[in-house]
Amino acid sequence: MNPDAARLDLEAWRASFPDDPYRADRFLPALVHRSLDQARARSLDQAASAFARQVIAEVAPLAERTEHRLHLPELARHDRFGRVTEEVRFDPDYHGSGHVVWESGIVAHSGVPGRAFEQGTLLYLLSLEGETGHACPATCTIGLARALRRRAEPEVRDRFLPPLLELDYGRAERASQFLTEIQGGSDVGANAAVAEPAGDGTYRVTGEKWFCSVADAQQFLLTARVPGAPDGTKGLGCFVMPRFLDGAPNGFRIRRLKEKLGTRGLASAEIDLDGAVAWPIGPVEDGFKTAVGVVLNTSRWLTAVGGAGMMWRSYLEAAGFARHRRAFGRPIGDFPLVRRTLAGMKVQWLGALHAVWVLTGLEDAIDAGTAGDEEVALHRFLVNATKYEASWRATSVVRDAIEVLGGNGTIEEFSVLPRLYRDAMVYESWEGTHNVLVTQVLNDCRRLDLLSVLDGWLTGVLEAVSSPAGKEAAATALAALDDEIAGARRAVGDPGYGAAHFRTHLGRIMLVVEVASMLDSLEHDGPEELGPVADLLARLELESGYRPEADPAFTDRVDAALAGDLSG
Repeated sequence: MNPDAARLDLEAWRASFPDDPYRADRFLPALVHRSLDQARARSLDQAASAFARQVIAEVAPLAERTEHRLHLPELARHDRFGRVTEEVRFDPDYHGSGHVVWESGIVAHSGVPGRAFEQGTLLYLLSLEGETGHACPATCTIGLARALRRRAEPEVRDRFLPPLLELDYGRAERASQFLTEIQGGSDVGANAAVAEPAGDGTYRVTGEKWFCSVADAQQFLLTARVPGAPDGTKGLGCFVMPRFLDGAPNGFRIRRLKEKLGTRGLASAEIDLDGAVAWPIGPVEDGFKTAVGVVLNTSRWLTAVGGAGMMWRSYLEAAGFARHRRAFGRPIGDFPLVRRTLAGMKVQWLGALHAVWVLTGLEDAIDAGTAGDEEVALHRFLVNATKYEASWRATSVVRDAIEVLGGNGTIEEFSVLPRLYRDAMVYESWEGTHNVLVTQVLNDCRRLDLLSVLDGWLTGVLEAVSSPAGKEAAATALAALDDEIAGARRAVGDPGYGAAHFRTHLGRIMLVVEVASMLDSLEHDGPEELGPVADLLARLELESGYRPEADPAFTDRVDAALAGDLSG
């Protein structure tokens, strides 16, 4: 095989990527049509297809440029006449992709209660290109919009919400979330920024914020300590702060922009506040509840969605490469080790997608105000657990894709994978490290009977599986569920055991969630290959003592899970 033939194979690989990934997918459209009424599903179907095309044709080349080290955001503290502006300047292509993202309606849907399916679908499609510099701003804006709509007093809501809902990127105001302080990190209760009441319904905020993504935003959501309030998180208010008042920066100074491992096109900064004027979002004594219950939970949900989207792109890249790349006289997708790697990627991606979709349904119901007590309890467990599980697995799946591409997988100009890997690493720490999220789930299980709700839901789903393709996987998952719920209950009752081992139990419980959610989709006319995919995931991760090398049918199971993805 000569170099020219190899280049033709690589060109064929690149050309094989679908112009419309949404229409080319077998799974997401099925979930959309299962979850929504006919009119709403048809509308989302059309919007998703149009946006998917734009992501590939328009956002992709712009993101490739604006994530490059020569085109990153820059801080311009003064204008040419020496006036303080605290401006963040971007390559013009950054705003070009922003127009596409905002005009999709991903943020504007926040104006209507219960549009989580629309927002989750669009964010998932955007994540085919990673964070792009706009997934975080969109997520932050959705979080603030939800908080204003659901918690703010009417005059505060009516002042700050409408600009967030603009479809026109040039007129829309974007939001940021400034919670982290250098001494606090995930220990938000240690935050020291202070909000002094001004006597007119506003507060003056003074202090510093250590990790401020979307430093160019027009509205800042922040937490600050209210004088006379209790210590810890109970003493934090939640506020909205406009970037400008009377045409000048509103009591803040950008200390510096942070140079990050990933999400590099996004401006993150350290910011000092000195008497910044801010408005409370709801009662100040409920500030932490608003910040976590609405804002951070929204971010955790959408970060999990983004992780699943990056897994999907990684699988598409690797499977397509394996079809076209030749070594030793045949496509590398013919080699058993490559097939096993790809099958492992696929089961993790589809497990994450279906678990995230369950969470999206709960988000939709809660935002619409139609969720019952059990749905609220299930959401409380899954919003932290799913973000934890999806984000670390996303990094693993992207890394596997890089391995399939070999040395080419590490080259920035060759594929999107290096950018996805960097972004996935950042996603792992967004809105709480893994240990913080696991500990939050454990603490919630101690305060509330979440394990009983989860056990009842999973048992009901798995016992309802009637498809022959899913029966064995359901039985394996049920057996694992019994063991892991027992272990989790021990962790809840034994602080020493829980601190050391709850993370292990939670990880396996989330694998049961993934298997169950895929089988549930299969039961409701989902793609038939979900049966073999769920079966392979259950065997590899949940079946006690399973050894692939001792299973004569293992190769057949891998082939069934791949479902022809390497042919053609």
